[in-house]
Amino acid sequence: MRKYRETFHLQKIVYNFAEIQFFIVKFMRGVKSFIRQGLALAIVLYGACAGVAAQDGSASRLVYQVIADGIAEPLAPAGDAARGRALLIARDPANCILCHGLSDPAVRFSGNLAPPLDGAGRRLTIAQLRLRVADSSRINLETIMPAYYKTAGLRAVAAAYQGRPVLTAQQVEDMVVYLSTLR
Repeated sequence: MRKYRETFHLQKIVYNFAEIQFFIVKFMRGVKSFIRQGLALAIVLYGACAGVAAQDGSASRLVYQVIADGIAEPLAPAGDAARGRALLIARDPANCILCHGLSDPAVRFSGNLAPPLDGAGRRLTIAQLRLRVADSSRINLETIMPAYYKTAGLRAVAAAYQGRPVLTAQQVEDMVVYLSTLR
């Protein structure tokens, strides 16, 4: 009698497991369908929003094309190395020297969490520098470097920066020009 109960109990567990498995598969099919429909809707809405933004010019400046590991086209008119240096060594808004080392007489203390900026212009092209400043997560998903020219898909954004990039397109170009001089 005891063996019968154990067998019955085991069969019941197997039956329940199969039933759970069936519902999981059914649920996942529904999720896939929901994701497909949601993705299609998101693409349509994105297209509509991009069209509206391009008409009024407010968000058109955040559009750039990544080719290989860089952004070839400038985001703004020619940058200025002096403004870029001032941005880079300032504690706000970029705060680059918090993590990056830099041999500059105006910088008393700089970080060592990220690669040093000395020689950045020798190691990287202007397009590569532009992408790293604009959105370094396109190169390394695990980076701790903030995306300075991105508004979508960010977590824990300060209220002052919600819906707008940390740096303007002109500031990105200024910084890129300065970084390119660091040979």
